[in-house]
Amino acid sequence: MKNSFKKTFVFFAAIIFILSFTYPKTVNAEKNLSGFKPNDIRPKILKDYLDKHSSPLAENAKDFVESADTFDLDWRLVVSIAGVESTFGKFIPTNSYNAWGWGVYGNNVIYFSSWKEGIETVSKGLRENYINKMETANVYHIGRWYAASPTWASRVEYFMNKIAEFQSDKAIYNLSISL
Repeated sequence: MKNSFKKTFVFFAAIIFILSFTYPKTVNAEKNLSGFKPNDIRPKILKDYLDKHSSPLAENAKDFVESADTFDLDWRLVVSIAGVESTFGKFIPTNSYNAWGWGVYGNNVIYFSSWKEGIETVSKGLRENYINKMETANVYHIGRWYAASPTWASRVEYFMNKIAEFQSDKAIYNLSISL
């Protein structure tokens, strides 16, 4: 009986430990995990999440993570903006590769040559034109200038949290414990 209790305790302690590192404490646009590594699971998590939403951006999951690390952003930010602005790249101006509404207003559209170029341009632009200039990474502060909609930031936050939940679910599902 003691051995069974010990195994159960160790199992739940491991789950709580993993969740304490994967669930976001606050939502802002700064990165919350250290740099990209070859065994980094973030691209896999993001690809699976985007596949779940039938997104054309799924094959660029690694590009999102690499650009986030390059520009010191939360790896969920730019993809979450795409979720809000274009349903993860499904509804964009024709042939624009612009899933972020970047420079899109009225008849004006900024075209990118690829999803990767769009991801890099938007990541760099968020860092330089919003976070650095505003001296804040808070999505609610960024949203005041990024979008006309007063609900933009809460919708970006929603997707950032959904990706974090998806990451937590994947971490528990893939957890292997041997006792």
